[in-house]
Amino acid sequence: MGDMMTRSLNYVSSQTTQRRTGYVWLGAIAVFAGLLQVNAARASDEFALDDYAGKVVLIDFWASWCGPCRKSFPWMNAMQSKYADDGLVIVAVNVDNDLAEANRFLSDFPAEFQIHFDDDKSLARQYEVIAMPSSFLIGRDGQVVEKHLGFKVLKQDEYEAAIRTALELEN
Repeated sequence: MGDMMTRSLNYVSSQTTQRRTGYVWLGAIAVFAGLLQVNAARASDEFALDDYAGKVVLIDFWASWCGPCRKSFPWMNAMQSKYADDGLVIVAVNVDNDLAEANRFLSDFPAEFQIHFDDDKSLARQYEVIAMPSSFLIGRDGQVVEKHLGFKVLKQDEYEAAIRTALELEN
């Protein structure tokens, strides 16, 4: 979050320097405050699948150094936006050793879904993660209905069909 705060502060500073109107200053402060609230809400310290009882949950394990993750984040943003009202929740679990690296990735590839930092890798061990990214689609009953390793752009339709099936929507 430090990088985002620095960028936000730089934005505030540059906007204030360029135009010394109260509207720009207040607008920049609102943007900065909004970024802080979004990041605080997205980054959770604990993850409990029970918190999502009755929902379809896509748990995606990722790392800042993961090439395919750069493709999967925009896709997951689209899926969250498209199916949130139908009960889909996406939780991306970061396994980086350096939180700053994860935050740099998030500044380049913003997430419109929940982010969890798995500092001790306990969640990754629980799901026996062996590749990046690794995704687990959890049905409304809390059971894994599908798992895939990696992210292949050519399989996006298959991934979406699995989500639609878990949500009990027509394919």
